[in-house]
Amino acid sequence: MGTTRVTESLLTHRSLTSLQGSLSRLGKVQEHLSTGRVVNRPSDDPNAASAAMRFRAATTRQEAYVRNASDGMAWLGTIDNTLGSMSTEVRRARELGLQGASTGSTSQAARDALAVEVDQLRESLRTHANATYLGRPVLGGVTAGSVAFDPAGAYVGTPGQVLRTVGDGVKVRVDVTGTDVVGPTGDSLFDDLADLSAALRAGDGTAMRTALGALEGRLQTINATQSTVGAAYNRVESAAQTATEALDELRGRLSEAEETDLPKAIVQLKMQETAYQAALAATARVMQPSLVQFLR
Repeated sequence: MGTTRVTESLLTHRSLTSLQGSLSRLGKVQEHLSTGRVVNRPSDDPNAASAAMRFRAATTRQEAYVRNASDGMAWLGTIDNTLGSMSTEVRRARELGLQGASTGSTSQAARDALAVEVDQLRESLRTHANATYLGRPVLGGVTAGSVAFDPAGAYVGTPGQVLRTVGDGVKVRVDVTGTDVVGPTGDSLFDDLADLSAALRAGDGTAMRTALGALEGRLQTINATQSTVGAAYNRVESAAQTATEALDELRGRLSEAEETDLPKAIVQLKMQETAYQAALAATARVMQPSLVQFLR
């Protein structure tokens, strides 16, 4: 059985190796505390690094879903407010038409005044129909322009659906085509209001009743569209809540995978400091500064 000769050189080498290892462990704990992460490079923990990459990618997707849902709710909220205002003004126009249709108790001067208010309501409704969100008309489809209806009330938007992805494979339409609300150019809500105004000025009771019937149909269309928008809003809101909950869970798992447990790291730091100081003391005893001290 062989024996190993223990020399001063061997002791020095082993002491320095041990000291370097202790210093390396201390430096690693200090890095964990200073960066706040236990995985600062893939070699630190390949499995944890791989898991962290997957969690981070999933977190990015969920963050996009949350942003999309928030944007979609803003679109739908703007449309809902717009349709609510339009519904109120169409009702007001019908009330004015009903007053004018009472030919036995309404003078022509009064009907002319009613016609002026109808004209104002028509212009106000056109303004509502051009409501925008972030510079885009919410009833304009995918138009690149800033309005959905021109001053004459003609539709100038570009038909198309504005979609928002709010989940894995889940896309929700967040716009409404203007013609679906007010009707096509030449036979729209604006044309009905122009007909009512003309009938009031002419004192034509038959034309007034025809216009009133048309307005009733428009009102039903607006209300039905508003219900559809409300259902879409609820769907997007639910998707936003789901995405937010998933995001919180992923962030928690990502934190567990790569972030430093501060109390544990502080304890480890104290332990490594103590070990390093002990290694320094032991090395100082081994590495004697002179031959005389070595021979004592």
